[in-house]
Amino acid sequence: MNGVNIPTNRHPTIEDISTARTSLDMSIRKTPLHKSDMFSRMVGTDIFLKLECLQKTGSFKVRGAFTKLNSLSDKERSNGVIAASAGNHAQGLAYASSKENIRCTIVMPRNASPAKVAATRSYGARVILSGENYEASWDETVRIAKEQRLAIVHAFNDNQVVCGQGTIGLELLEDLNDFDRIYLPIGGGGLAAGVAIAVKAKRPNVKIIGVESEAFPSMKESIAKGKLQTINSGYTIADGISVKSPGELTYEIVTNLVDDIVLVDDTSIVKTMFLLMERAKLVVEPAGAASLAYLVSNGYAKRNERVIALLSGGNVDMYLLGQVVAKGLMYMGRMLKIFIQLPDKPGALKNVVDCIAGLSVNIVEVEHDRLSSNISAGTAGVYLSLEVEDIAHEGRLIDLLKSQGIKFKVLK
Repeated sequence: MNGVNIPTNRHPTIEDISTARTSLDMSIRKTPLHKSDMFSRMVGTDIFLKLECLQKTGSFKVRGAFTKLNSLSDKERSNGVIAASAGNHAQGLAYASSKENIRCTIVMPRNASPAKVAATRSYGARVILSGENYEASWDETVRIAKEQRLAIVHAFNDNQVVCGQGTIGLELLEDLNDFDRIYLPIGGGGLAAGVAIAVKAKRPNVKIIGVESEAFPSMKESIAKGKLQTINSGYTIADGISVKSPGELTYEIVTNLVDDIVLVDDTSIVKTMFLLMERAKLVVEPAGAASLAYLVSNGYAKRNERVIALLSGGNVDMYLLGQVVAKGLMYMGRMLKIFIQLPDKPGALKNVVDCIAGLSVNIVEVEHDRLSSNISAGTAGVYLSLEVEDIAHEGRLIDLLKSQGIKFKVLK
């Protein structure tokens, strides 16, 4: 379906978002809204999870991509589309283009994740690696678009894209009769802008809270200073919201409709990703977990309110996922790493192991070191990774090791 006309000379409306939803038809999934008893207990009020991590291509981005493609003229569709992206927007647009039989080019930084490059290519897009960062890839995108007459599909600063993301808001209104707040991640602001337009039009008293990374609070600072701001440096594992500057369109909408913007750190995100995997059986990417991470870390003051946390995506690099599991175990008091220096003779390690086993502690990994400069001759350094039940269990183990005269150091 094409020819969907959403005006570009004004901000989108709920009518425009309804039009976008009709155009999406069967192209996307209506993702579940799930009440989590566990997270409700942790946070202190009723928590509902919008599982956009189960969307096609693993992210909400496909909604905006289809909506934008459906608005193109026949000439634009025949010429093809192009975008700059190193993540979910690339995959969403590549997938949507393949379904619409539109040629798609994605420009990605040279240091983009090989897994994300492969995933984008698997949907049929032509991938060009250019530049050391997003800004350089964007410059190349503009150049190629002009040269080859391709339609640029921006990741967030576009009316049609905002409307596509706003269809999530319509689903929330349908699936829950009454709710008080929505927490959602903010990067460039397309998701927040679209959901806010849809929800506020029907239920203006619902509070909408954006969650940004502490490392990239570009929307929060822009609103505080009354004009677009750029964050020049920072690092977060939540690359989906590591946006240096929001779009002008999304900045204006978020300024008018989003009630507050709060910040979350990487440690909170890792803990929440771990809990989602272990308890809810959900794989959620760092940016996708940001909204729930804020709630888990900070709690909620008002009881008996209904709060929605939008889990926006589930595309996680497998290497990062392994780190999240390991760090999550440590952050949750479930993994303890210690260093012990022992006499290098038979039976020395057995005494330590017997002591550990006596408390039903699982030894996950053992590493010997006899050669480092800090290891005295005639001794061996031993690194032990230990799985414990919780912090209290860890404390009992530490007390036991001390009582047995075993000299050790806890590693962080």
